[in-house]
Amino acid sequence: MPAIRRAHRLAQAEARRRRSLIHLLPDLLLGAVAALGLAPFGIWGVTLVALALLIWRISRAGTAGASFRHALAGGVGWFALALVWIVEPFLVEPEIYGWMAPFALILMALGGGLFWALPVWIASRLCPGPHARAAGIVAALILSDWLRGWIFTGLPWALTGHVWIDTPIAQTAAWTGAIGLSALTLTAAALPALLWRDTGNRITSALPGVVLSILLVGASWAAGLSRHAQPLPADTGLRLRIIQPNAEQRLKWDPEWSGVFFQRLLDLSAEPGPRDLVIWPETAVNFLLNDAGDILPAMSRAAGAPLVMGIQRREDSRYYNSLAAIAPGGEVSSIYDKFHLVPFGEYIPWGDELARLGIGAFAAQQGNGYSAGPGPELVDIPGLPGFQPLICYEAIFPQHLRGLDSRPGWLLQITNDGWFGRFSGPYQHLAQAACAPSRPACR
Repeated sequence: MPAIRRAHRLAQAEARRRRSLIHLLPDLLLGAVAALGLAPFGIWGVTLVALALLIWRISRAGTAGASFRHALAGGVGWFALALVWIVEPFLVEPEIYGWMAPFALILMALGGGLFWALPVWIASRLCPGPHARAAGIVAALILSDWLRGWIFTGLPWALTGHVWIDTPIAQTAAWTGAIGLSALTLTAAALPALLWRDTGNRITSALPGVVLSILLVGASWAAGLSRHAQPLPADTGLRLRIIQPNAEQRLKWDPEWSGVFFQRLLDLSAEPGPRDLVIWPETAVNFLLNDAGDILPAMSRAAGAPLVMGIQRREDSRYYNSLAAIAPGGEVSSIYDKFHLVPFGEYIPWGDELARLGIGAFAAQQGNGYSAGPGPELVDIPGLPGFQPLICYEAIFPQHLRGLDSRPGWLLQITNDGWFGRFSGPYQHLAQAACAPSRPACR
C-alpha cells in the first residue's frame, strides 16, 4: 500500500507539472510575438499588444512564484526569437561546431529569461495587488534592460525599447537614451493593466489604459517628428569610400580565397573618383599588421588617400583586434585596439589558464583569444575631424560613447557581420549601432 500511495503522489505531481508547462505556453508565445517589433520585422504595434497581454497575465498570476514562471516563459520566448541569429557562427563550420548551435540558443534564451524573471519575482513580492504588481513589473523590466548593459561585461542587445528604432519615436533617445525607449515601451504596454477596472466587460475595463497608451505613443511620435523637422548640420564636403569585399565567412580565412578578397579590397579602393578617406572592415585581411611589411605602401597607393582598416596585430605574446590608420606612403599613423571583447567569441574568461588545455576563443584567428585595449580613444587624421573608432560589438554600448574627455567629430564603426548570417543578426546590429549614441539620437 505505501508503494501504491507513493506512485499515486508521483503521478499527481507529474500531472501538475504538465499542466503548469501547458499553462506557460501562452507566455512563451506572447514573448516570441513581442520580439517581432525588433529588426528586421519592426512590427512595433504587435509588440505593444503582446507585452500588454503578458504583463496582464504576470500581474494577475497570484503568487510571486507564479509571476516568476510567467515572466521566465515570456522572456525565453522574447530572447529565443530575438537571438536566433546566435546559431549562425556555429554553422560556418558545421562539421566542427554545428552540434553547439541549439545549446547556444537555448542557453541564451534561458539566460535572457532569467533577466526578466528575477526582477519580476522581486517586484511581485514587494507589490501586493495586481495594479501595484503591474507597476512593479514595468520597473523591474526597465531595470533588467539597464542591467543587461553592464552585468557580466554587458549585452544590451534586443532591449524592449529597440522596437522604436525605425520610427520617429527613436529620436526621443536624444533626451532619454535607449533605456528611456524601454520605459516608453513597457509603460505603454502596461497602462491597460495599471488602469484596469472591472466593469464586467473586458473592453470597457481596458479602455482607459488603451486610450492613455495611444496618447503616450502619439505624443512621443510627435516629439520625434518635431526633431526630424529640425535642419541637419551643414554638409562637411568630406568624401568617405567604404569598401565591402563581400567575403563569405566560411571562405574568409581560406589561403586561396583570402588572396581573392584582398585583391578585391585593392581594386575597389583604387576605382576612379574623389575620396578623402578609404575605410576597410573589421579584420579585413588575413595577415597580422606586424607582418604587413611592403604590402602597406601598395595598399596606400591603391587607396589614393588615408586608409583605415581592421587588422589583427601582435604585441609580445598578446594579440589584438585593431583598427589601423595608414597614412599616404604606407606609414601606420594610429592604432586603436578593441577593448570591449565578446566573451567566448573573442576571449575566454581565465583564458591564459584554459589555453594550456587547448581552449581558445571562437572568433579569434590568432592566439587563443584577443587581449583588451586600453579603452575609448580619439583618432586624428590630417584633414579630417577627429573620430572615435568602434569595432563591431562596441557600438551597442552607449557608455563607451561618453568615455572621452572631448567629443569626437564623428563615429566610425567597422565590423564583420559575416558570422551572423543574413536573417536578423546584422539588421539588429545596424539598428542598435545607429541608436546607441544618446547624443545625438538616430539621425
